[in-house]
Amino acid sequence: MQLRPWLLLAAQLAALHDSSALQPILEHKTTETNSKMELYCETKYSSSNTRIYWLRQRQAPSEKSHHEFLAFWDPTKGAVYGEGVKQEKIIVLQEKSQSILNLTSVKISDSGVYFCMTIGNPELTFWKRIQLNVVDVLPTTAQPTKKSTPKKKRCRLPSTVTQKGPPCGPVILGLLLAGVLILLVSLGVAIHLYCLRRKARLRLMKQFYK
Repeated sequence: MQLRPWLLLAAQLAALHDSSALQPILEHKTTETNSKMELYCETKYSSSNTRIYWLRQRQAPSEKSHHEFLAFWDPTKGAVYGEGVKQEKIIVLQEKSQSILNLTSVKISDSGVYFCMTIGNPELTFWKRIQLNVVDVLPTTAQPTKKSTPKKKRCRLPSTVTQKGPPCGPVILGLLLAGVLILLVSLGVAIHLYCLRRKARLRLMKQFYK
């Protein structure tokens, strides 16, 4: 690559340290170590000749921090990587106006701010800033405790079913038994009187026919 654009790039990056107005809103992403992360960058340019560059700032912006060139996609050469970049860990792809940066087997040292940008003549445009945090274990979100609602006591309504006849109590049963006995005695007396009358009638008839 020609030296002049990179000199311009270094000069404009240094100027951007104190110019946050020219930088897009910072997005935050968190992932676990040894996992895979995909970063997407969309620009307004749909030409296949547009180069989208990826850079990384490993630590928070300070006097010692610097931007590290990672890779870009060249329509004729394919992916072009920066010095010291391991291609088995970082893969860059481009689809029309979108650039995709694949990070594999990420480590805690991969944490930092990732930039994607395009270089014009002579303007430089940042399209996205992504704060990537790599941790050993993802924080778990505490689930809200469910409050146990006391069960409402339901009052049982009195039964509306009407009972047929009087309730069977001991007094009622005694009265029924007494009534039955009276009926049996009365029936016995009636039968006895009937038998006596019949015998008396038979006697009268015998005496009459003699």
